[in-house]
Amino acid sequence: MAEELDNDINARIEVLAEEADALAETEDFEAALDKYWDAFELLPEPKTQWQQGTWLLSAIGEANFFQGDFSAGRENLANAMHYPNAIGNPFLHLRLGQCQFELGNLDRAADELMRAYMAEGAEIFAEEDPKYLAFLATRAKGVDVPGSKKKPFWKVW
Repeated sequence: MAEELDNDINARIEVLAEEADALAETEDFEAALDKYWDAFELLPEPKTQWQQGTWLLSAIGEANFFQGDFSAGRENLANAMHYPNAIGNPFLHLRLGQCQFELGNLDRAADELMRAYMAEGAEIFAEEDPKYLAFLATRAKGVDVPGSKKKPFWKVW
């Protein structure tokens, strides 16, 4: 169970995170990352006990992903998995799987993407590049790729 963070520290983290989110919305990922890391540094040790660490590292990993820094994204998202309520979080598994895919770690990518798919179905991929779900469909039976219905074998001729 996650600890409760001091209200003053939590408020400062929330302000920094909101500022970072606003910067990320404008695709100023460098400035957003600076704010996210500033917020993360406010967490007392051990940082892994704080729920805020989970969502801050998630946001950092997502900013890394959208920057195209897939190695940093993988590192930060994998690190987030050591924080409260991270394992089983479909969004975290999706982004981590995407970073693994982009780095060519296809077995790890398939594992993480399948975790996201099992939790949320194809819907979690709806706003993502279709290549991720198409890739997953090559690695697992029964993955529903919208718009790619195969003809029954008897209608081939």
